[in-house]
Amino acid sequence: MTRRPLQAVLFDMDGTLVDTERLWWEAVERVAAGLGRTLGADDQPEVLGRPVEHTAGWLASLTGAPAAGLAAALHGEFAERVRDGVVPRPGALGLLDALAREGIPTALVTASPRAVADTVLEVLGAARFAVSVTADDTEHTKPAPDPYLAACRALGVDPAGCVAVEDTPTGVASAEAAGCAVLAVPSLAPIEPAPGRTVLASLEDATPERLRSLLPYELRVMSWNLWLGGSMVDDHRAKQLKAVLETGADVVGLQETGGTAAQELAEALGWHHHRAGENLGVISRYPITARFGDPDVRFYGAAGVRLRVGPGCEVDVWTAHLDYTPYGPYESAFDGLPATELIAHEEVRLAQMRDTLRRIDESATDGVPLVLVGDFNCPSHLDWPDVAWPVTKAAEEAGLRDSYREAHPDPVRHPGHTWSPIHVLHEDGSGRPEPQDRIDYVLHRGLAVLDSRTVVVGSPSAWPDVAANDWPSDHAAVVTTFAVHRRS
Repeated sequence: MTRRPLQAVLFDMDGTLVDTERLWWEAVERVAAGLGRTLGADDQPEVLGRPVEHTAGWLASLTGAPAAGLAAALHGEFAERVRDGVVPRPGALGLLDALAREGIPTALVTASPRAVADTVLEVLGAARFAVSVTADDTEHTKPAPDPYLAACRALGVDPAGCVAVEDTPTGVASAEAAGCAVLAVPSLAPIEPAPGRTVLASLEDATPERLRSLLPYELRVMSWNLWLGGSMVDDHRAKQLKAVLETGADVVGLQETGGTAAQELAEALGWHHHRAGENLGVISRYPITARFGDPDVRFYGAAGVRLRVGPGCEVDVWTAHLDYTPYGPYESAFDGLPATELIAHEEVRLAQMRDTLRRIDESATDGVPLVLVGDFNCPSHLDWPDVAWPVTKAAEEAGLRDSYREAHPDPVRHPGHTWSPIHVLHEDGSGRPEPQDRIDYVLHRGLAVLDSRTVVVGSPSAWPDVAANDWPSDHAAVVTTFAVHRRS
């Protein structure tokens, strides 16, 4: 599994690069004391990492003093302390210079106003930063993701390829909401480690190489119905191998394996595999450390594995195949059934999905993310505005997110159809167009989606002239690339 390259490092200012968090706290203490209020540790979330306007509004709500006057007083108290007492934090300048030597761009991202930031930049050296974003530059500041997203846009980088360096829970929340990995160096308020978040006592312990190690790995997951093992197409096994290699997949959840496909593909690739019954399988370039579900599952059902994808990184991957009849798009397009009847006819698939979700919950381990792929043989409630398809809703209610719709929210612009690249007309000979729909999925819980797409190799001929097709399936595959963080 590959680690994302470090594109930029985004630094908070107050308390992170310079010892102004203490100065800000002292300024707020002074103003609060003038109003007859003594601050304590419980007040820190309303002060540390917060813009002046937030803290002024908070003090106003407590004391009845006008917020505008409090904001001016806070500005004045803080600016006076900044002019007299800006001191770089230990290791800050050394880390900035080390990043500059390696050509890694940096940005200053602060909830302080521009006037304060410019004063601090004079101390640090404005040339050390390619970009600076302050509270004056975005509509919403921390803990909203806006400041970090603005910095990434200005640098032309992907947040998932950046490390944000922060010292407060508020700043950490902002950076993580933007999709950045986080190095936390707490100043006053404690911060706990978490996936995608590393905590150090000092910037003296940080190096460019250490920052690179904080970025997530990339894991590419593929869902593919092989169509009766691929047997309808000539030389299908070689074509299956070619397709897997061309997608760059790291793990493939298979349906309709024809019994032996998972083992044969894995052996040809030098990968690991899990076979469940005559229909399901998982192949993976990473070691399988546990197997879940009924190993003798029938044609419809689900099976899962746990993968060790890197140091401290595990992921559970399940593959599912749900019953194909009755098929909702046919009942809608050909029979004109209303939404209530379409939903009522999903009972068999809904029961299979609930059984799958139960098995997943029984095998789950805290902190281990989950991917559920499969041919669900039903559309999504995210695609049909008038039909709340219950199978995908049940998955969503269990906390699973649809990776393709995360990457492509508009179902009109990006329908993502997986059924069917070869069925243009319905098989009954009536000449009716085959309803095209999205019925194959890569769902997840606890991961970040970097990209998702449907895949078909070549331009397959329509049924029944399929034997020479380069694409040995009647479904398109779905391939999603995830960011996977080490468990803290």
